[in-house]
Amino acid sequence: MGIVVVGTIFVDIKGFPFDEYIPTGRNAGSVEFFHGGVGHNVAKDIASTGMPSTLLTLVDKSGTGQQVIQTLRDHDVNADYIRKEPNGMGIWLAVFDERGDLAGSISKRPEMDPLIEILDEQGDEIFRDAESVVIEFDIGREIAERVFSLAKKYNKKVYALVSNMNIAVRMRDLLKSLDCFVCNGEEAGILFGEDFSLTDRTPELLAEDLASIIKKEGIASMVVTLGEKGSIYASASGDCGFCPTKKVTVRDTTGAGDAFCAGLAIGLTNGRRLRESVKIGTHLATVVITIPESTCPKLPLKDFNL
Repeated sequence: MGIVVVGTIFVDIKGFPFDEYIPTGRNAGSVEFFHGGVGHNVAKDIASTGMPSTLLTLVDKSGTGQQVIQTLRDHDVNADYIRKEPNGMGIWLAVFDERGDLAGSISKRPEMDPLIEILDEQGDEIFRDAESVVIEFDIGREIAERVFSLAKKYNKKVYALVSNMNIAVRMRDLLKSLDCFVCNGEEAGILFGEDFSLTDRTPELLAEDLASIIKKEGIASMVVTLGEKGSIYASASGDCGFCPTKKVTVRDTTGAGDAFCAGLAIGLTNGRRLRESVKIGTHLATVVITIPESTCPKLPLKDFNL
């Protein structure tokens, strides 16, 4: 089973300007379509390293839904537990500026409730053979509670990332069920009411503050990504620090957080310490932002000395 990923699939529609992006003007550029979504991206990124991944999600009953399943299988993702349902996939419409940064977006979320039935019917066989679990935290309280219950039953560690912190903040009490939580600085600010912008603190001091916060909140460990500045991490055991990024030419930042979480989960699942796992996540995220796709190309696991 490898790492089991519980999350969503979206169709991503991305617009890239040829010149400087003018928000209120007409911008000539290219429009491209990709398969995306947190669950899709994380599962593919894990499989890109050669580590087995199983995706638990939904697609719709269209030809696009079938194409997504086939593409995942071609990428060595176990798609046996993907179910076809009406409104099973979301749509993300996004426009990027000339630097590759997101300028604006609109999304239509999928209806994920049928996942509850899958977890009730097949959850035991899925989680019993898993090495670890990655969940899109804001996928829904009832789904998350079932995932945490099954993970506890079979003693599996659960790592999480978030796509909509405004939804996730209403599930804040469930953060204690996680072994590691990943989000960006803006999302962490929404969650904790703290400033994670590095305006008045060094990354090292911010990491120490994060360690104090998660200890108070009862969270086992957490990583906050800070874009091009790097990421900070902290665990309840007191291990905290800062991991810088490498300077690269950015093509598209979509999927960077998903790739980061995939790399982090790979490291932690293979017994690496948090700081080592953060470096693996940083490497995968760096690869993704240099290409137009939202997921990594093939990156052999041996490259990470795992």
